[in-house]
This record gives sequence, structure tokens and C-alpha cells, in this order.
Amino acid sequence: MYRERASATGGVVWTGAAEDGDLHRVVPDGCMDLVWDGGGLLAAGPDTAAYFADWRPGVVFVGLRLPPGAGPAALGVPAHELRDRRVPLEDLWRADEARRLGEAVALAADPGKLLERAAARRLAATGGADPVMREVAALLDAGASVARAAEATGLSPRRLHRRSLAAFGYGPRTLRRILRFDRALAAAREGTPFAEVAAAAGYADQAHLAREARELAGDPLSVLTGRAGQAGGTSGPVTR
Repeated sequence: MYRERASATGGVVWTGAAEDGDLHRVVPDGCMDLVWDGGGLLAAGPDTAAYFADWRPGVVFVGLRLPPGAGPAALGVPAHELRDRRVPLEDLWRADEARRLGEAVALAADPGKLLERAAARRLAATGGADPVMREVAALLDAGASVARAAEATGLSPRRLHRRSLAAFGYGPRTLRRILRFDRALAAAREGTPFAEVAAAAGYADQAHLAREARELAGDPLSVLTGRAGQAGGTSGPVTR
């Protein structure tokens, strides 16, 4: 079971639970998450490859997915320090602050609202995501080249790379690659033929898209989209 809704923070509040012992696949998308795992709060950094979470049967997981660039302002650390990592929130926030939030979330009828409020307070206190890096993310998500993003924001290639590491967890080329695959996966899930998806997303050909699917998500598009029955691949829901 998995569902999500838009958040006032600009991200997404999601809720999920294990079904028949399946693993939960997280596909890279440039985001960072604040997660309640039924026993504590975790900060999930930006991924460079698929992450498979072993969701315990009977436990409902709740998370706030922050858009690219917003995670550092809410979680309090540069994104690259959490790349491909999940760490207890108390390692990042004051222990008493993290503990109080965890205790409240454990008792809440709607844990997602508490995660939103906590993140919103911290975003307001820090001024939110860097507007220049928000623009970079928007340009790259729209398919702009890294050179175009640097030109539009007035950043040298070196400064763009350095600030991208802090905001997104990796350089702009990697973010562009991840965002392009995320768009392609969304189109493929809607039933668009894979060859058309590849062309629209700007891949050299369908084989190029297939390689990206395996490298970034760990399985072929046919498995990721549920368009291959049960043949091959790793089980579990795909939520990003």
C-alpha cells in the first residue's frame, strides 16, 4: 500500500506499508526525505541508485519528501553529506528537538501533518531553499543543458558544481540525468511506448533508456512499470 499527497512545503507527504513482505524500491529523484519508520525519525539523503527498504509487515511508514534543493534548509546539513544514506534525525537536529517530534508523531492521528509543520518551521527559520539552486533544478528538470543552467544563473561551472553538491547532493550533470529518468519513468508508467518515451526524454535511443533504467532503478522499465507480469526483476512497489 502506498499513497501520497502534495505538501505545503512544496514536496510530497507519503504513506506506505509492506504488502506480502515486498521490498520498497526508492528510485533516485534528487529529493531528501524526513521519515517516520514506526519507531523513530530518519533523514534520507539523495540517492544515486535504487534503494530497497525492508518495510516491516504491520508497520506504517510516513514521510515528507522535500523537493530538490529544499532538504538542506530543512534538515540542517549539506545534501552531499547524506548522499545514499539514512541517518537518525537526532544526529542532525538537537536531540531534544528530534525526540519531542518523534514522540508527537508516534501518537498523532496524522503523522504527516506534524512532519510538514516541523519542516515548514525550519524552512521559515533558514529562509528556505536557495532560490538560485531552485532555478537550476527547474531548468535541468525542463531539459536544459548544464551549460544553459550555468549561463541563466550567472554561475561559473565550478561554482555551479560546488553549490549543486550542497543543494542536491551531487553535481548538476548527475541531477539532470536523474531528473530526466524520473520524467521518463513517469511517462512510461502512463502507458507510453518505451521508444516514444526515450525520444521525448532526449535519450539516444530505447537501448540508452534501458541502460539508465537498470543503472538508476535496478531493473528494466518493463518491471518498473508492471508491464511484464512477474517475469524477472526485484519485487516491491516503485514510488519515485
